[in-house]
Amino acid sequence: MTRYVIGRLGQLVLVLIGVSVIVFFTMHVLPGDVATLLLGERATAEQLVSLRHQLGLDQPVVVQYADFALEAARGDLGTSLRSNHTALADVWTAFPVTLQLALSALLLATLIGVPIGVVAGTRAGGMLDNVLMTATLFGVSMPIFWLGLMLLLLFGAGLGWLPIGGLMPVGLDAPRVTGMTVIDSLIAGRADLIAASLRHLTLPAVTLATIPLAMIARVTRSEMLATATLDHVRTARAKGMTERRVILRHILRNALIPIVTVIGLQLGLLLSGAVLTETIFSLPGLGRLMVDSILSRDYPVVQAGALFIAGVFVLVNLLVDLSYGLLDPRIRRS
Repeated sequence: MTRYVIGRLGQLVLVLIGVSVIVFFTMHVLPGDVATLLLGERATAEQLVSLRHQLGLDQPVVVQYADFALEAARGDLGTSLRSNHTALADVWTAFPVTLQLALSALLLATLIGVPIGVVAGTRAGGMLDNVLMTATLFGVSMPIFWLGLMLLLLFGAGLGWLPIGGLMPVGLDAPRVTGMTVIDSLIAGRADLIAASLRHLTLPAVTLATIPLAMIARVTRSEMLATATLDHVRTARAKGMTERRVILRHILRNALIPIVTVIGLQLGLLLSGAVLTETIFSLPGLGRLMVDSILSRDYPVVQAGALFIAGVFVLVNLLVDLSYGLLDPRIRRS
C-alpha cells in the first residue's frame, strides 16, 4: 500500500509539471498586453517598457517559465497583479466557496442519484425505469447556465422563495473559520446564520447537481443490471433470501466500486467546473476567480489556480482508489 501511495504521489508531481507547462505557455500566447491592462491606454512607452521589465515579461518565454518553475519549487507561485496578494493566498481564499458548493451538489447528487439508479435497475424495462432514465437524460443534456437562470428567475425573482445570489444576506455574516458559510454558521451556533446560508446555497447546489445526479443514477442502474446476473446473486435468491436483502447485500454492495469511482470523478469535475454556476449566482469562488484572472491576464493567479485544481483532482482520485480496499476485501489483500 505504501509503495502504491508513493507511486501515485509521484504521478501527482508529473501532472503538476505538465499542467504548469500547458497553462504557462497558453497564457503567454493569448492576445493582450499585461502592462497595457495594468497601466491603461494612456501609459507612455517608457512606462510600459519599465513595467514589462519589472514583471520579467521582456524575457524569452522559456526563461520566464524556468524562473517560475524554480520559484514554484520553493513554494512561491508569485504575486497577483491585481490584488498584490500572493497568488496562492487568493486561490486559498476563494477555494472554500467552491468546495462548499461542490460538496453540496455532490451530496444532493449521491443521495438522489443512487436510489434512482437502484430503483431503475431493479425494475428494468418497466414504466418507472423508462420515466426515471428519461428524466436523467434531461439532466445530462440540460445546459447548466440555462437551468441556473431559469431557477433563479422562477424561485428567486419570480416567487421570491430563495435568494438570487451571494453567500449571505447583506449585513449578515458568520465569523470566518473555514471559509464555508454553512460550516461557519454551524460553528457559530446561530440558527439565523444557518438558515440564511442554506437558503443562499440551495439554488446553486441544485443547479450544479443536475449533471452528476444523472450520471450517478445511470451508472448505478447499469452496474445493478450487470451485477444482478452474477452467480452469487442467483444463489442468494435460490436460498430464499428476501429481495431487499439480495439487492442491498449482494447486488448494490458489489456494484459500489464503479459507483464510488464515478462519484469521485464527479467531485473533481465539480471543483474545476463550477465557473458558470458561480458566475450566475455571484459566488466568489475559485472558478470565478480563474475567469476574472484570465480576462485580466493575471498570470500568477491563473497558474496557481490551475495547479491547485490539478493537485486536488489527483488527490481525490487517489482517495477513491484507496477506498476500493474498504469496499472489497479482495483488493485490500492484493
